[in-house]
Amino acid sequence: MTDQELIYQIALTQVPKVGPTLAKNLIAYAGGVEQIFLLDKRELLKVPMIGDGIANQILSFKDFTKAEKELARSKKKDIKCVTFLEDHYPYRLKHFEDAPLVLFYKGNLDFLNTSRTVAIVGTRKPTEYGKNMVAKIIDGLKALDVTIISGLAYGIDTFAHRKSVESEIPTFGIMGNGFNNIYPAANKNLAAKMVKHGGLMTEFPMDMIPNRENFPMRNRIIAGLSDAVIVAESKATGGSIITADIANDYNKDVFAIPGRVHDETSEGCNNLIKQNRAHLLQSAKDIAYIMRWEENKIPRTTQTQLFLELSDDERKIIEAIKNNNDISIDQLTATIDMNLSMIASHTLNLEFKGLIRSLPGKRFTLV
Repeated sequence: MTDQELIYQIALTQVPKVGPTLAKNLIAYAGGVEQIFLLDKRELLKVPMIGDGIANQILSFKDFTKAEKELARSKKKDIKCVTFLEDHYPYRLKHFEDAPLVLFYKGNLDFLNTSRTVAIVGTRKPTEYGKNMVAKIIDGLKALDVTIISGLAYGIDTFAHRKSVESEIPTFGIMGNGFNNIYPAANKNLAAKMVKHGGLMTEFPMDMIPNRENFPMRNRIIAGLSDAVIVAESKATGGSIITADIANDYNKDVFAIPGRVHDETSEGCNNLIKQNRAHLLQSAKDIAYIMRWEENKIPRTTQTQLFLELSDDERKIIEAIKNNNDISIDQLTATIDMNLSMIASHTLNLEFKGLIRSLPGKRFTLV
């Protein structure tokens, strides 16, 4: 992707009231990111979920210098960015409609695309029992060729990252802040070690501070990137339980380490197990059994092998594109008995699945 294309992608994230889901609807309709800023109001109002207010925000967005500076500063600090339109965007995350449009990262994305992924989250004030259990589980996961994901926060997150580095297991930290504000600051040295064999990732611009509202957004990325999510220790409510709930909504496997019934730090885990929202976890063998993972027999799943169960409507769209080599969204509407908003939604899903690609002029072709 060219720098100019990246600038438009970053700029789209800066338009007020345009979140990831809406941004992708716009891209699917317009046929590209730059084309969004060329649409008139009448065309914008045709896009699902676009009303007068958001259309006016897009039409009034004229200053791309902030996006240009963000990209230039990122390059200067060796921070890379990947957009959901690129093949190396993490495929586990890509098909969720609320996945970030742009991810900033340091490290090696291959660890998120070619190995199994396990998130470990938990309280900021872990007990020795919790830390011992996490250490034992990470030791057991090493034979399963996994990448450990967590949120670089105090407590269980930091312990999981540090143990992974010590055990030479790749580990990725998903941040609720920008790269200029590593949080907590005490983890700067740990973060530098993680980049050498794993990485750091965020959807936030470089100067974003760790605001409270950023962390639920961070948690959805942790859940989306993971094959399995482990809650090590947690109170009844908190960020770890939010991550577990998101993972369940994403149809991920959730595991929880049980604890004594009167321990506050085990209440969340025990509730997850009691309410059938998590598997009871005692060792890495439990994960291998539930996930059907065998040691050293790693299925190298690729993006194009996933999510290929198509609906009848999606098959009709694939056939129409196949028969025409490439086809505009208006031609699809004329060819298939389906309204514009449904076609925009289905083409977006097919693009997430890696089966079609959008072209300038609101056209589509098969990958």
